[in-house]
Amino acid sequence: MKYLVSRLLLAGVVLCTACKGTFVRDFSPQANFDALWTILDTKYCYFDAKQIDWNGVKALYEPQLAQVRNEVELFDLLAEMLDTLQDGHVNLYSSFDVSRCRGWFENYPANFDDRLIYSDRYLGNDYRQAGGFQYTTIASGEIGYIRYASFSNSFSGMNYIDKFFASCKGIIIDVRNNGGGMITYSSALAACFFREKTLTGYIRHKTGMGHNDFSSPQPLYADPEDASVDWSDRRVVVLTNRRCYSATNEFVCQVKQADNVTVIGGMTGGGGGMPLSSELPCGWMVRFSAVPMFDAAMQHIEFGIAPDIEIALASDDISSGYDTLIEYAVNLLVKSE
Repeated sequence: MKYLVSRLLLAGVVLCTACKGTFVRDFSPQANFDALWTILDTKYCYFDAKQIDWNGVKALYEPQLAQVRNEVELFDLLAEMLDTLQDGHVNLYSSFDVSRCRGWFENYPANFDDRLIYSDRYLGNDYRQAGGFQYTTIASGEIGYIRYASFSNSFSGMNYIDKFFASCKGIIIDVRNNGGGMITYSSALAACFFREKTLTGYIRHKTGMGHNDFSSPQPLYADPEDASVDWSDRRVVVLTNRRCYSATNEFVCQVKQADNVTVIGGMTGGGGGMPLSSELPCGWMVRFSAVPMFDAAMQHIEFGIAPDIEIALASDDISSGYDTLIEYAVNLLVKSE
């Protein structure tokens, strides 16, 4: 009996090993092209909003498969096809490269210079740090200044920061060049500026494979119960530029509904679709926007959010060691006191 059981176990191991050995990655250009095109066709959420003819894209790029000689050329062709979506949340990942959309921020003013931010006029070398927050007071202590470079980094010590800024006439939150991160962090920070639960936008989910198969809009709120401090009575300026993307874009969408917040700088970069990922037959991964988000007026935030006051860095100010946006914000906050 023991002999029979041992034989059966061995047979099972051999069978499982054989099963594993039959799995082979498919690097054929056509199979991976078809898989990528179909994944996007059935799951991507912005075809109609961006007026993209995805069948036309297929007709343009599929004939080029005949010239593909290796996996690098296949990767480049598929990446070029994805670039037609003009979406910073769309990437193709291989072991040797990661594709990325080009053009969504390059043609806009940078509106940011690290050398200015870390000069003695602003953060300097003696700033304090609480999680992802770098903070200090500027303008002779009249203004609280927070530099938040990534929503991938949590923030802490908000009660202490609140006390640190107690005598300030206003607060500047600088999220320029913040490419996003955790939407839970952006929502938690935005909640600090509201006195009551406030509608800030909507979200829809895919319900089918058609380009327009979406759920009804689901409301999104900023809720002060989620806030670690109450800054609803403080004058606040948020500084933005085109590199404010994804979770940062959503943060700006929310705070624009707060009466005490003024957004200054440039148009944000967008990234209003929450991303998902899928695998191709060759093992490469594709990330894409799958869940569209909207502002309180049901307008797509994928294309960016305009500031309340548009300001660009002035070359003369840069030469003099001044950040045009910060200086404007300081004057606005001091005068509004």
